Amino acid sequence: GVVGGLVAGSRDLVNYALNKSRTWLLSGSHPPGVAAAQLAALQVLDSEPEHHQRLWDNTRYFKKELQSMGFDTGDSVTPITPVMCGESKTAKDLSQGLYENGVFALPIVFPMVAQGKARIRTIMNAGLTRDDLDEALRAFERVGRSLSII
Repeated sequence: GVVGGLVAGSRDLVNYALNKSRTWLLSGSHPPGVAAAQLAALQVLDSEPEHHQRLWDNTRYFKKELQSMGFDTGDSVTPITPVMCGESKTAKDLSQGLYENGVFALPIVFPMVAQGKARIRTIMNAGLTRDDLDEALRAFERVGRSLSII
């Protein structure tokens, strides 16, 4: 992917989104270079399906390993894997500890989520190796234990 998004739905839904969405209002078209990069990304996905397979292999592995450590990974069925923390302070502390251990993962806290539902938001990609994932998992385990999350 490059930049942008898609609204799919009925004509009424799309028209509503186009007229009410803050991110759409006052926006302009993408520069030609961005459009070319988006097209190239679609062509790679079409001609090299191994990237899509590796994304899902990485996602399944990462979620399974986090769960086996005792982390609550919520109900996501996408490459976005939440690590549920409960309180906002806990999520912020986990994020900081992960950063200090070489992992950049941002906390999602109140008011972005309901009180008591703070989390770390991770998103997988196909470019990560098993060694990369294992290094991140070791950091999650170290910091998660130090904060008594697991």
